[in-house]
Amino acid sequence: MSQITVQRSPLGPSSLASAQALLSAAVEHWDDTSAADQYIQQALATDANLDVLISAYRYYFYKSNAAMALQMAIAVCKYIQQLEHWPSDWAALQPILLSQIEMQSARLYISAYAASGVLQARLGNLAWAETIANQVQQLQAKEFGADMLLSILSSPAEEEDD
Repeated sequence: MSQITVQRSPLGPSSLASAQALLSAAVEHWDDTSAADQYIQQALATDANLDVLISAYRYYFYKSNAAMALQMAIAVCKYIQQLEHWPSDWAALQPILLSQIEMQSARLYISAYAASGVLQARLGNLAWAETIANQVQQLQAKEFGADMLLSILSSPAEEEDD
């Protein structure tokens, strides 16, 4: 699994157009996962801006590649943290998110962070998923799904019928 480095990329028109062309090529080659993956990776290498990171997240999510989708969700969070100069520590970040909860960057951050909780659960990291869901729930914004995730995580395992 490759590690994605998040940094503000120069948003020159040629690199942005190139990244968009690579993302379009990934869509055109959707049925050939190997080729589509290569186009996504090239787009990320060309211009890992927020739009490309979100597109890569969606690609991996819908391709059921939870590990890579998780990497992209985390990369989106890191990108926004760097852009907004937010702390990475939850105790320091929570009041900022609460005070800016109606702002687009805060909402996108919370969405990506909540998605990382769902993906952690899919990958079997239930304790980490529960931690993230509890943190998102502290923001008291139901639309991010923390209550539902906590409900799923805390429900008893279903017994299989023989």
